[in-house]
Amino acid sequence: MNVVLVGARGVGKTTVARQLGSLTKRPVLSTDLLISYDHGGLPIPRLLEESGGDWRLFREWEYAVVEKVSALDGLIIDAGGGVVVDLDDEGREVYSERKMAALKARGQVVWIHGDLARAAVDARQDANRPALSPTQSELEVMVRRLPFYRRAADVILEPAAGLTALHAAEWIVEHLELSRHGGHPQQPQQPHPARKKTRRR
Repeated sequence: MNVVLVGARGVGKTTVARQLGSLTKRPVLSTDLLISYDHGGLPIPRLLEESGGDWRLFREWEYAVVEKVSALDGLIIDAGGGVVVDLDDEGREVYSERKMAALKARGQVVWIHGDLARAAVDARQDANRPALSPTQSELEVMVRRLPFYRRAADVILEPAAGLTALHAAEWIVEHLELSRHGGHPQQPQQPHPARKKTRRR
């Protein structure tokens, strides 16, 4: 089984993924980096610029990468912030059934639910992160996606003061009962009640 980290851009998924890889001796793959590699190593902003800002096309590239990594096993997958969405016929973001079904087939999905206000500021200041919408702010898009992250998540890591990437990685290792010497994650037997995901009816 894989461990799939999802969450808004800038919440620390990549740093947590690296710490998880170090703790568990698992390979770490980034969906955004793989998209870049598949297209001549061009950075994501450049790819979007050359496609005329075509996010629908980008989501197709993302799906192709998700299919590839989902066929592998024993990975830490650092998923892009928009992995939970596709675009409907009118260009609106909707939950991506296809991408999440592929990732869940061999993976446990961990939602890193960080400080969105801070993440939005960091994202705006990062030249390697393209604007998410021409009409909405980074924060507005992040907030709109919250129900999609919640729907995708098997496990939710809530934000907490003083929580470092290492602490987050250690919590995930413990919660999913991951081996620190490689191998596959096991299904958690008794999730911590404060962290257990509940679904609204």
